[in-house]
Formats: sequence, C-alpha cells, structure tokens
Amino acid sequence: MVSPGILLVDKPTGPTSHDVVARTRRAFGTRKVGHAGTLDPMATGLLVLGIEGATRLLTYIVGADKTYEATIRLGQTTSTDDADGEILTTADASAWEAVGDEAIAAGIRELTGEISQVPSAVSAIKVDGRRAYDRVRAGEEVVLAAREVVVSRFEMLEKRQSDGHLDLDVVVDCSSGTYIRSLARDLGAALGVGGHLTALRRTRVGPFEVADAVGIDDLEGAETLTPAEAAARILPVLPMSAEEARDLRHGKRLAGQAVRLEGAIAAAVDPEGGLIGIVERRGNDLKSTMNMPEAAR
Repeated sequence: MVSPGILLVDKPTGPTSHDVVARTRRAFGTRKVGHAGTLDPMATGLLVLGIEGATRLLTYIVGADKTYEATIRLGQTTSTDDADGEILTTADASAWEAVGDEAIAAGIRELTGEISQVPSAVSAIKVDGRRAYDRVRAGEEVVLAAREVVVSRFEMLEKRQSDGHLDLDVVVDCSSGTYIRSLARDLGAALGVGGHLTALRRTRVGPFEVADAVGIDDLEGAETLTPAEAAARILPVLPMSAEEARDLRHGKRLAGQAVRLEGAIAAAVDPEGGLIGIVERRGNDLKSTMNMPEAAR
C-alpha cells in the first residue's frame, strides 16, 4: 500500500509539471498524485506534490506565497515574454547601454508592493474553459484581464552585459498568481527597451524549500512528509482527544469548542499525532471542513 505524503521535487528545465507528476506516479505505483502549482517547461525548481490522500492538502498549499530567482534580459521582447517565444523587437545597443542602475531601481520599485498585472497571453489561465496558451497556439488573439498581485520583494542581485545583451539577475517574493514573465516584460517596457525572461527558478512555496527537494531521477524510494507533518507547516495545530477525533471523522461538530481556534482554520491531530483533517468555526462549534482518510494520517 502506498503511503500518503507530500513530496518536494526539484524540477529540471525541459519537462512539464505534468511530466513530473507522471514520473512520480510510476515511481510510487499510484495514479493519485497531484501538484500545488505548475512550472513552465523552461523553469526549474520546487514542485510540491501530494500522493494518495495527501492530495487533499494541496488546496491549502497552492495559494501560498512563493520565491523565485530569475534572469531578465533587457533590450528584447518576445511573443511569450520569455526565451521560448519568438523575438518581436530588439532595441539598439545604445538604448539598453544607457539604462543605469537608478532607472532600473526606479522601475523595480514601481513593480513592488500591491500591483495590477496583466498575465502573459500564453499563461495557463482558462478563458471560457480553455487554457489561454491553447487559444494562442490555435491562432486566436488573447488579451487577459489585469489582476491584483503582491510583490513583497523584487531585488536586483547582479547586472551583467554578455553576448550583446543586458541581463539582470533578480529575486522575487510574491503572492500566488504572480507572473515573473510579466514582471520582466513590464520592467523592460518601463525602461523603454523591452524585456523578457531568460531563466526562472522557484526556490520556495510557502514553508517548503527547494533545498529539501529531491531530483527527478531520485523519485524511487524518496522520502515524503506525512500529512500531519505537512499540515503543521502550513497551519496552526489543534490537538484532539480520541473521542473528539472520532466525532470529527464521523462528521460531528465539537460543541462550544470554537474558542480553541485562533485563526480561520487549523489542522486537527489525534493523540497519536495523525492528521484528522482541517477544522473551522461554525458558530460556537468546531467542524471539520476536510477529513483525511484514516489510513492517510
């Protein structure tokens, strides 16, 4: 029997997120594998996967803040806002050579904090039931609506001139739903020379770090976090008695116990440390909003 758990994988460039899921299914001998947020084939870094019953926890991970390391190339725009697209415009070298550190810092400041961002047309956002990138590939013109995102850190680590280009190595902390390709595009536009993304690596998803992830060739026998261990990283923990655990698993409310909950939700654990599920307030009571299968604690 396959043990449920959360698996951290360091995706290399090339495979899609679905490719990594498929390889994990084979490695663990189960079809029940899901992920908490995709990475483009060009991108590398952290994929958070749920196995068996632990897939139920992905809902509580997918919206977590993330950290990316990226390289932005100034002086060119592309059809996809990254290196996989067709080059649309190329600025004269004199234009991007004139871009100074102060101008870059000012452009970055404008893209930091709460911002309104238009996602790339080749994103995975669904438009009338179809992915935007599928519509673009079919020859349709796609213009996505702006969305509010939060960029809590946008920092230039290094500026490099190489092969006739100006590259910026940056690190970004941001809310879920932020497109780093769009940051590259918008920074280049603000500087008047255009820009696109040439490298992207996700190093963090909420409390999970890529330093703790396994490589795609090391999936066989890879260690996972138990559902209880993973839940404890993302949510407050509420210990339950054996009787309370039984009641929650049977769909019963814990009368008058809402005062035990400090936030909106918490991870309820049984006396053995197994994850019962996620509980929330219902009036003065506590009720499970998601129950784990007893075999997937």
